[in-house]
Amino acid sequence: MDERRKPYPFDQFEPKWQAIWEEQQLFHAPNPGDKGFDSSKPKFYVLDMFPYPSGAGLHVGHPEGYTATDIIARYKRMRGFNVLHPMGWDAFGLPAEQYAIKSGQHPAITTRENIASFKSQLKRIGFSYDWQREINTTDPRYYRWTQWIFLQIYNSWFNSATNKAEPISTYSGKNPDEVRLAYVADVPVNWCPELGTVLANEEVVDGKSEIGGFPVVRRPMRQWMLRITAYAERLLNELDKLDWPEGIKLLQRNWIGRSEGALIKFQISNFESQIIEVFTTRPDTLYGATYMVIAPEHSLVDLIVSEEQWPAVREYREKTARKSDLERAEMTKEKTGVFTGAYAVNPASGERIPIWIADYVLLGYGTGAIMGVPAHDERDLEFAKKFNLPIVVVVQPAGDEPAVGFTGDGLAVNSPIINGLTSSDAKKKITAWLEERSLGKGAVNYKLRDWLFSRQRYWGEPFPIIWEDGSHRSLGENELPVVPPPLEDYKPTGTAEPPLSKAKDWVRYSEKAARETNVMPQWAGSCWYYLRFCDPHDDRRFVGEQAERYWMGGEKPGGVDLYVGGIEHAVLHLLYARFWQKVLFDLGYVSKAEPFQRLVNQGIILGEDNQKMSKSRGNIVSPDDVIDQYGADAFRCYEMFMGPLEQMKPWSMRGVEGVSRFLARVWRLFMSENQSGDWELSGKIKQIDSDKAQQKMTHATIKKVTEDIESFSFNTAISQMMIFVNAFTGAETIPLSSMRSFLVLLSPFAPHMASELWERLNASFTDARGDITGQRWPWYDERLLVEDEVEIVLQINGKVRDRMKMSILATDEQMKTAAMSNLKIHQRTAGKTVRNVIVIPKKLVNIVVD
Repeated sequence: MDERRKPYPFDQFEPKWQAIWEEQQLFHAPNPGDKGFDSSKPKFYVLDMFPYPSGAGLHVGHPEGYTATDIIARYKRMRGFNVLHPMGWDAFGLPAEQYAIKSGQHPAITTRENIASFKSQLKRIGFSYDWQREINTTDPRYYRWTQWIFLQIYNSWFNSATNKAEPISTYSGKNPDEVRLAYVADVPVNWCPELGTVLANEEVVDGKSEIGGFPVVRRPMRQWMLRITAYAERLLNELDKLDWPEGIKLLQRNWIGRSEGALIKFQISNFESQIIEVFTTRPDTLYGATYMVIAPEHSLVDLIVSEEQWPAVREYREKTARKSDLERAEMTKEKTGVFTGAYAVNPASGERIPIWIADYVLLGYGTGAIMGVPAHDERDLEFAKKFNLPIVVVVQPAGDEPAVGFTGDGLAVNSPIINGLTSSDAKKKITAWLEERSLGKGAVNYKLRDWLFSRQRYWGEPFPIIWEDGSHRSLGENELPVVPPPLEDYKPTGTAEPPLSKAKDWVRYSEKAARETNVMPQWAGSCWYYLRFCDPHDDRRFVGEQAERYWMGGEKPGGVDLYVGGIEHAVLHLLYARFWQKVLFDLGYVSKAEPFQRLVNQGIILGEDNQKMSKSRGNIVSPDDVIDQYGADAFRCYEMFMGPLEQMKPWSMRGVEGVSRFLARVWRLFMSENQSGDWELSGKIKQIDSDKAQQKMTHATIKKVTEDIESFSFNTAISQMMIFVNAFTGAETIPLSSMRSFLVLLSPFAPHMASELWERLNASFTDARGDITGQRWPWYDERLLVEDEVEIVLQINGKVRDRMKMSILATDEQMKTAAMSNLKIHQRTAGKTVRNVIVIPKKLVNIVVD
């Protein structure tokens, strides 16, 4: 957009107001006990999912949620709330480490530069963050407390009798390490030799790393684990009272995956002391189990595999090791497997059944083994057909449905102990029969696995743990933070040893003790950042007790009043944060068991080609480019005007231009250009009373915008403001009071323009004082919105000749009189005989003449 063609001078007043807001710290929220804190106001904590500051900077999709929360924050301040609206950086991560490997530049420098770029972009958009509360997860002053929280988890256990975490000192067993909430285990992981680290399932695509596209293999490794499974029932049940979208709750419930059934023991033939234990939700189908499948990496495989089958088993395990759990669990892929040469005994029928290995059975889920019931499980049936395994019907459907492939409830058949029973009764009886013989027991199972919490990286929080004589112990709290040492190079070691192992002097803690060289995952810092925002400068506690009770307080179970972010974090981040919060709550460190009360997920903004924005597609749009051309207010308003916040929608520069034209009309409603080309306040704005129509429009707009902000319908709020501007454009005189109200309504959406125009009004009128950010939200009078007039159609011999407004209370006689007095009707009926006057109340008057 050419300098001379700018429809309003956003390039002048937007930087001006950003500088004023920063200089005056208008959006700083004092804590209880601080200067300026007003205890009479209610609190509102509105939080964005803080970003990872990548080198690419922001694209226009990132600020969508930030704009929504900023509108809410500005609105709530005007409604009389103490608003906490902070921003910070989830800054540990693999990209900065990869850049360090290539360039030799320390990740801290890269991260610092990226943060500066992100922060500059966010400030240009005019967000009302309390920048005094800014946090950075890579700051030792922050991760000191991440490490401290890990120590609280490490030094705790979950007491099932009290259903909560307790200090490990209260555990009366022989080996506390067996019950700690943080423990060490050898587990199969996604190992990427090129990156030199373990990857989460979500970071592996088609057997390769998401970053770099390097091969990934499955291998057992010593890892730190967090016992999140102890909290499965609470994580499930305590979802109910949270104001989250039902779809997100369902994703969490499915991830936790609670199911009731039985644990059943299968004796392995020719191995008297060895059993395979399986969990099933359908113990009533036990007689139909004609084979077993165990995970290829199961510890029993090496023991039971026959000499003849060993080459095929070894080759299959090597292939499986190159697949992620997600790929292995894919339902649509062709089933594969290898017979081990061993057999197990079905505890109900006594028959020997073959034991196979197959990649669709995962060691980390259930017991790492299943009983194959091909007649009544789709996946088992597919496997049995492929490998010609027996199929035995044990559940008879009630109708005409084929029995083979039937997965519902019916009557037990071919099952001597339970024949003729319904599935429900059969489950109970067979479970009791197994329990009596110590062959199984009723059980509850969860899909949720314990959290693999260590990474073989440099750029992460070091564990506050040391090893001595093969045992681990925690460092003292006075030794925190544990800071990663500087390295000459950050390349992976090429072995399972993490990069930190290169720093020999740092690793050597004492003559006998060595530091843990794994680091925490990126999730760690984001598990509790919302708490640190409450009190980011407290160096004695991870969050001050008074500040935490205030900002996380309230009658509802969650502390943060509004949490907004992308649906990609719908499961893991939310689950992990809830877990940490519950542990801290159980130990008495925080006042709430849930972190986030209300959750809103914004939709994805696509490129103009309707594709996801990416460098490779060349469809990324930078906010800086949009702001340069149209201004920050137009950018903000368009982000909200595109459509409902939760929906996916494509970006359109023509759409930005349309919103820019609306803001130009707002500007010209208040301002006019004088002969020298300078902008000055319009002479039409006067300190006069609104007429009836203007008053009604003003109050209707206040009502609509208020309700739309509360319901996150920001696009329709903007539409209503457009209607308002159209209604007042062209008026001979414009009442000041209506313009004041309108600017307050506009200010959460277009804060720079609203602030500028408010200041211009203040320079000419003395009816209001102070900056617009300090004004109260306007109220509306429902009585003024009542429709007290209707439009009456006036006809002569059935033809419309005019229209007029009348009170909805007007009688038929009053309508006749008014119609006959109408000038146009009077002129057309003059000298004619009126034969009849037909009145339809509140609609029309038809005059019948000769």
